[in-house]
Amino acid sequence: MSLAVGTGYVFAALAVIGIGYQLIALAALRRFFARTAKRPAPIGAGQQAVTLLKPLHGAEPRLADNLAGFLDQHYAGPVQAVFGVGHADDPAVATVTALRRAHPLADIALTTGPRLAGANAKIGNIAAMMAATRHDILVLSDSDMMVGPDYLATLLAALDAPGIGAVTCLYNGRGDAGVWSAISAAAISYTGLPNMVMGLSTAIAQPCMGSTIAIRRETLEAIGGFARFADVLADDYAIGDAVAALGLKVAVPPMLLTHACADTSFSALWHHHLRWSATIRAVAPKRHAGSGVTHALAFALLATIFLPLPGAALIVLALAARLLVAHSADRIGGVRSRFICLLPIADCLEFAVYITSLVTRKIDWRGSQLRIVGNGRIADRNPPTPNTSTSEIS
Repeated sequence: MSLAVGTGYVFAALAVIGIGYQLIALAALRRFFARTAKRPAPIGAGQQAVTLLKPLHGAEPRLADNLAGFLDQHYAGPVQAVFGVGHADDPAVATVTALRRAHPLADIALTTGPRLAGANAKIGNIAAMMAATRHDILVLSDSDMMVGPDYLATLLAALDAPGIGAVTCLYNGRGDAGVWSAISAAAISYTGLPNMVMGLSTAIAQPCMGSTIAIRRETLEAIGGFARFADVLADDYAIGDAVAALGLKVAVPPMLLTHACADTSFSALWHHHLRWSATIRAVAPKRHAGSGVTHALAFALLATIFLPLPGAALIVLALAARLLVAHSADRIGGVRSRFICLLPIADCLEFAVYITSLVTRKIDWRGSQLRIVGNGRIADRNPPTPNTSTSEIS
């Protein structure tokens, strides 16, 4: 057997494993969200006071709509929203001002820095926001998330369960900024979501996610507060680990949020997904390495180079399996199959990102050049000039 033929068989075997994985992921995806139909619709889940923490950076597409969804909730208790930016001239401040006008009765605070020193600018921003918080249940979520009206009620019902220390949420993608954001949304919905469900279903991964972290103040203080994660790349994952170290669990209710996806160029898309993949490699290197077998279509394409006919058959099977997963993900998300035509492009991109993430030690995070220094920690290669202005809370 020649080296070329042997290589083809290796790629073909990996493609077969990948196809099998896709079918298992399909079953896990359907089973996980089947619980939604059995779950009674939450109607208030008590009247506990909640503070929403929303770190902001720049004027993202549809930011006002995304933020408004967190205020328009079917929830009976008091809700405070704390928005935070790194400096007073951040364009997101205008969005918060408009949000206040549109919701005059809402309890809204805004902080404008200075952020806590550290390579993780988001955590630095959140730590500065804590001075404005008034309630003991904290719900942290990224600025690019969209939620439904039962979001808070569902979170609080899950957080109230015995032994639960934090609650997080799965999400799909929604392209808000053209074709590159649509490709990003396809990758999130059709690769990221099934992989997250597989990790949860097999107990291989039990992380918190930036989409949502609901946590009680006493639990946050017990794990060292947000300051503990100021130089941590995967702050959400590390918070989940710290909660688990207390003997508490991280709950994931069968509720699907939406990631806005605002990548306006290939470069933005590439750096965004590379950061995610490098983050997983930094915190779970063995699981990240093993996830290579999930790339069924990419391996089928590679097999075709050496074994044209068997490879072509594997491409058809891989595409069929991936389309089944994509269709199921869209059905669960309650949307028409908007991005399925982009699935092959998204799959090839994700494979390229995966290969690159195996060797990269540098990432771009909203303009900051970060270096991965080991044990999931990061250092800013070009640290900003310290901001010594006084924080504004309004």
